[in-house]
Amino acid sequence: MIPTHVTLVEVGPRDGLQNEKSPVDTATKIELVHLLQAAGLREIEVTSYVSPKWVPQMADNAAVMAGVRRRPGVRYSVLTPNLKGFEAAIADPAIQPDEIVVFAAATEAFSQRNINCSIEESIERFRPVVAAAHAQGIKVRSAISCAVECPYQGEVSPDEVERVVLLMKAIGVDHCGVADTIGVGTPRRVQAAMERALKHFPLAEVSGHFHDTYGQALPNVYACLEMGIHTFDASVAGLGGCPYAKGATGNVGTEDVLFMLNGLGIETGIDIDKLIDAAAFISGVLGRKPVSRSGNALLAKRMRAEATA
Repeated sequence: MIPTHVTLVEVGPRDGLQNEKSPVDTATKIELVHLLQAAGLREIEVTSYVSPKWVPQMADNAAVMAGVRRRPGVRYSVLTPNLKGFEAAIADPAIQPDEIVVFAAATEAFSQRNINCSIEESIERFRPVVAAAHAQGIKVRSAISCAVECPYQGEVSPDEVERVVLLMKAIGVDHCGVADTIGVGTPRRVQAAMERALKHFPLAEVSGHFHDTYGQALPNVYACLEMGIHTFDASVAGLGGCPYAKGATGNVGTEDVLFMLNGLGIETGIDIDKLIDAAAFISGVLGRKPVSRSGNALLAKRMRAEATA
C-alpha cells in the first residue's frame, strides 16, 4: 500500500553543492538551509567533515553549522567518513549534528576506485564512528552506493547489496539507505535491491536515493512507494551532477519528487512555493536554471504571473 506520508531528506546543501567547481560562500550555504527549513523540510544534510584537500567545497563545515539557526523538529545531518571527521563534527557541542551519515559501495571495484580500500575495510573504519556517535546520542544513517549498477563493474546483484546491508547492520547503524548512484536503475531492479534492505531493517529505517541520469528517478521513487517505503533523499533544484556520466543530471530534484507526491495526495509537510524560493535562490547564485523540471516549470509560471500582475 502506498504510504500516506513521506519524509524527504534534503541533500542539496551537502551532496548537491560538494562537486560545484566554483566556491560557494558560507553565507549562501547557510541561507540555503534557512530557506529549506522555512519550506518545511525536517531532514537536512548540511555539510560534510572530510579533508578539504579532497572536497574543498566543504572546508567551511564548522562555520556553516555554527551559522544555521536551528528550528525545533528539524534534524541536521553531516557526512563523516571516518573517526577524524566525526571528532571534528562534535568538537563544539553547541553545533554538533543530530545525525551522521556513513557510506559504503556495493561493489569492490567502486570501493577501491573511490576510497582505495575494500568494502570490509571501509566498514571497519565506520565501526568506531558508529560506537562514538551512539555514545553521544547521535543517530547513524548509512548509505549503500552503486546498489543497482557500478560504473566499473556493471550490473550489481541483489546478493551484493545484501552483503553490504548485513555488514552495516553488524556495526550497528540505525538506518539503511540504498542509492542508485549512476541513475541507471529501473523500477523492478530497484525493488529487488530494496527488498534486501527490508529483510534486515524496519520499513521506517530504509530509504531510497536516486539519480535522474536516465530519467528514471521518479519511476523508481514510485516503485518504492508501492513497497511502502516512505523516506527519500532529494536535492533542491536538482543540485549535484553525476560524475560518471559527463553532462548528465544527478540527484533527483526535491521539487520533482514533491510535485509527484502532492499529485498522489501524500503528505510531506513541505510548501512547494517556499521550496521554489529556495531553488530560485541557489540557482541564481550559481547562475543557471534548476535542473529539476518542476522547478523550471513553476518558476516560469511564477514569472508569468508576476508579469501580468
